[in-house]
Amino acid sequence: MRCFSPLQTKKTKSGGFSRQLPYLFLVLPAFIYEIIFWLLPLGGVVIAFKDFNYRDGIFGSPWVGFKYFDYFFTSQDAVRTIRNTILYSVWFHVVGIIAGVFLAILLYEVSNRKLLRVYHTTLLAPYFISWVVVAYVFNILLGYSYGVLNQMITACGGTAVQWYSEPAYWPVILTIAALWKNIGMGCVFYYANLMSLDENLFEAAAIDGAGRIRQWIHIGIPSLIPLICILTIMKMGSIMGGDFGLFYQVSMNNGALYPATDILSTYIYRGLVSGGLSATAAVGLFQSVVGFIMVVLSNSVVKRLDPDSAMF
Repeated sequence: MRCFSPLQTKKTKSGGFSRQLPYLFLVLPAFIYEIIFWLLPLGGVVIAFKDFNYRDGIFGSPWVGFKYFDYFFTSQDAVRTIRNTILYSVWFHVVGIIAGVFLAILLYEVSNRKLLRVYHTTLLAPYFISWVVVAYVFNILLGYSYGVLNQMITACGGTAVQWYSEPAYWPVILTIAALWKNIGMGCVFYYANLMSLDENLFEAAAIDGAGRIRQWIHIGIPSLIPLICILTIMKMGSIMGGDFGLFYQVSMNNGALYPATDILSTYIYRGLVSGGLSATAAVGLFQSVVGFIMVVLSNSVVKRLDPDSAMF
């Protein structure tokens, strides 16, 4: 048996730290980025409680307490933006889970590797397209005078539809846009999880007489539940956020569509453009606090139901 003296142990620990030093240097840029762009700006949150002006600065501006919180929650925009933000976030997440799991199962069943690469590329490509480009694609489809859909409708003897003036159509349009752009990246997580499954489980179920559908119901889909729980907990942090590019760009920031397309993120952006920094900071702080509370609550619920599926 080899014996180590305290001096040797200390030397080993020191050597271990020196071996980890290159990796620490690799982490350093990301660490500095987090401090500069996420930690230091937290001090500016105080403008939500101040009547901010550029002459006095952030800390010199007069305190107004909860004036801007009261201004937002008593305005006509509060109910509309909060309702739209929550409903769209929950709806997109639920639809994303269903479509993502379904696509992951279909990809898992593909045995031809060349075709699988084609499907992966086709599904992932829209995710890397800017919302600005997507907005113009939808404008080509939905334009009143020269839109492809209206030309097809008029060619069939119908009347052209003013898509950008009717809010009733936009929950469906936004859902299609969100699915088309994000479904590829969404199904990657589920597909990677399925690839780690032991194929012998499916073979054993087949020997017991279970069909392919029953195999997925009792083996495949239950294996995805922990991942779904983790992704749901993470989604709760942005439940009051929403995808700004989707709601602002695709709808072309059309005021007539605000009843169906206006969310907290677009409201904050318009406030920043108009110079209302204190009011928008108050709404942004409200978003962050609610997101933090929702993450903690959702994790607590998951932990109570299934401790292994909780995030922390």
